[in-house]
Amino acid sequence: MNLEFTPEEIAFRDEVRAFIAENYPKQLEGLTQRDDLDPADMVAWHKVLGEKGWSVPAWPEEYGGTGWTPTQRYIWSEENARVNAVMPLPFGTSMVGPVIYTFGSDEQKAQHLAGIRSGDVWWCQGYSEPGAGSDLASLKTTAVRDGDHYVLNGQKTWTTLAQHADWGFFLCRTDPDAAKPQQGISFILVDMKTPGIEVRPIKLIDGGYEVNETWLDDVRVPVENLVGQENMGWTYAKFLLAHERSGIAGVARSKRGVEQLRGIAKSEQLDGAPLMSDFDFARKVSQLEIDLSALEITELRTLAGEQAGKGPGPESSILKIKGTEIQQRLTELTLEAVGHYGTPFYPSVSDAGSNEYPVGPSYAEHSAASYFNMRKTSIYGGSNEIQRNIITKMILGL
Repeated sequence: MNLEFTPEEIAFRDEVRAFIAENYPKQLEGLTQRDDLDPADMVAWHKVLGEKGWSVPAWPEEYGGTGWTPTQRYIWSEENARVNAVMPLPFGTSMVGPVIYTFGSDEQKAQHLAGIRSGDVWWCQGYSEPGAGSDLASLKTTAVRDGDHYVLNGQKTWTTLAQHADWGFFLCRTDPDAAKPQQGISFILVDMKTPGIEVRPIKLIDGGYEVNETWLDDVRVPVENLVGQENMGWTYAKFLLAHERSGIAGVARSKRGVEQLRGIAKSEQLDGAPLMSDFDFARKVSQLEIDLSALEITELRTLAGEQAGKGPGPESSILKIKGTEIQQRLTELTLEAVGHYGTPFYPSVSDAGSNEYPVGPSYAEHSAASYFNMRKTSIYGGSNEIQRNIITKMILGL
């Protein structure tokens, strides 16, 4: 595989870089995904990209995709990571959108795809339940047919940003007597303004609010909101998760993070010398870079396979495992590098009148929050243990 950019690809990179420089929202400059953003800020760049026609580069052209090659999509990710761009939320663009254009009806495509592309419609995901996380097939939320509607009852948890969502996509049990639990699940689109839906916040230890419990109490949903066939939702859910896992890898973001880590380690001192000159610390950074380079090659091979018509397969599980492990090691090394400056800081404490403001360099301010937040990446999207089971089954035949 040739890893050198062609002149055409270099020209494309320059075009992308210039577009980002000229159009990236000014209020987002200097912010990262871990900063507290209001809802308008979260979708600001998405709406700019929607107007340009660049919000869903991985979609087929017939549904609004860009028609870019895998290399161009790789360049696009790299350039956005270079400026720490606040990217479109994945729930619409990378998750339910591909399910709708692949398995949905013509009416569903007409109703939903345009709003996903433009960023005007906010989506959330109703998969996990208190007793059904990694073992998702054990979910208990039900959808019972009643004439022209399904009546939904149950509870979902860890529903990210559901407090802002216009629509949600939910896995519900439609056949409690199926021979296997996976065979009795359906994939249903739900208007989040429907009576009977209650979104309750789950406050995180740092006071943040990004996840929720979602309660469904006799929620009536039109039958036409069923995606594909009844009781086939597990097939659509696996399709969605394969796309989600590929995106979780976050190679471009991690490359940017390693650059920042190296800069921190050159600034921080250990026994009167830059931390980066310490053999043990430098060894850990170098090993991280080697693993990240290997993951990058795997991602490029996966993208090339998609261009050849091969959908995401077990490769997405490899990307998910290694990508999340690298993210966790990266944030751990960053926290190690900043030392006591990484002590968590809670704005609510200062608001109450305390003088406990963060001290030290600005690069240390969010290091602890990022470290703790990244602990979840090896769990969501299907835990890494489950991904290893998928790999042994699909690749090794065990």
